[in-house]
Amino acid sequence: MTHPPEDAPRDDQTHLPPPPKLTDEHLDRLERGLRQVARVPGRAEELLDAVLEVSKELQLDVVLRKITETARDLLRARYGGLGVLSDTGRFCKVITSGFVAADEPGAGEAGPLSGLCHEGLPLSVETASGQASSAGLPPGHLRTSSLLAVAIRVRDKLYGHLYLGSKTTGEAFTTEDENLLTALAGAAGVAIENARLYQQVRQATEEFQRGILPEMPRLEGLELQARYQPSTEAPRIGGDWYDLIRLPDRVPCLMVGDVMGHGIAAATVMSQISNMLRVIAFDEQEPPSRILNRLDTVLHELHGGPMATVIIARLEPDGDGRRLQWASAGHLPPLIVTPDGQARYLAADIGLPLGVDPELPRDNYEEELHPGSTVVLHTDGLVEHRARPIDEGMDQAAGVAATLATTPLAELCDGLLVHSEATKGAFHDDVALLAARVTSAP
Repeated sequence: MTHPPEDAPRDDQTHLPPPPKLTDEHLDRLERGLRQVARVPGRAEELLDAVLEVSKELQLDVVLRKITETARDLLRARYGGLGVLSDTGRFCKVITSGFVAADEPGAGEAGPLSGLCHEGLPLSVETASGQASSAGLPPGHLRTSSLLAVAIRVRDKLYGHLYLGSKTTGEAFTTEDENLLTALAGAAGVAIENARLYQQVRQATEEFQRGILPEMPRLEGLELQARYQPSTEAPRIGGDWYDLIRLPDRVPCLMVGDVMGHGIAAATVMSQISNMLRVIAFDEQEPPSRILNRLDTVLHELHGGPMATVIIARLEPDGDGRRLQWASAGHLPPLIVTPDGQARYLAADIGLPLGVDPELPRDNYEEELHPGSTVVLHTDGLVEHRARPIDEGMDQAAGVAATLATTPLAELCDGLLVHSEATKGAFHDDVALLAARVTSAP
């Protein structure tokens, strides 16, 4: 499903640090910088583009690299570096741009930037034209014809140093360059703070989401695995969930659902639906279609019919295997993986989601599962991608599952998440996945 963006990230700490205090010196420096930039045609626009470039990212590591590379581009420098300081004032991370591998300082080492770790910034060092030298620079520093360094502050605390070396034109850095880099460093401090707050709220929301999902029970004759992968895009919380309960007739009932939308609102509706579904499934027991119809009716009466897709599957004992009885409300069908290396999605009319028409009839389907067979239920975030039809993503997932058919169930589930072509390392939607493998007759 396509989800609209939610509110901007907020800090999840109890108390935020006080806002930075602008002294007369800060205001004077800002005024001088703006006046200097305004005198040069086109540079103000370049600075604005640079500020926008470093402000559009939310992943902290990406933000730090973007700041370094943008600063290089803005001032036409051959080399750039951003040294992040620890609480003790030593470099704990160094991001570089333009260095060859042999010259690049390692993260966690002070490297050639150690001598710049002081409050005397901006710092500008120039040598004789055309003569590369390290005169006036810290011992071991990369040899450059000129160097410009400014401090980056996050709120009122020194976060690190941004430095540039050797302009591509061979000229020395100017006062105008210093003003531009100082202005960019100010925007960088805001971008870093936003990324840090986003990182905090992302971790908190992910922990919340995982906290409301159940742990898998131990059931005779079945091996169970579940996965939840949050979206890599803000706000990393949504309406995907999985559940498994044992009904009064002792038959396991698997449930996976996806509430339309994203953010706290979708997570709230998800919690309501999953709790209702547990009660209704426990009361109705079978068939799955009747459970879905009753759930749809209750949701319309109590909550106005929120939109959601849900799939319910019973795993009934059947000889030495299981009989899968399932029904869907607009949700993707089960993926069946057999021990002979075959994998396929079951063909069925999955119908419309919940929230459309509570009187809508829904169909039940059955499939025989032999020992060693696996059924996988998942939300569409695993196979959906903006740039291609969902059928292609489903074919890709089935292909991955086929190659992992005889591996441990945990490896199969992890493989679906890692190797899915839909993700390529970036999940545009949450993924909830629930898998059950038939091991023996109960």
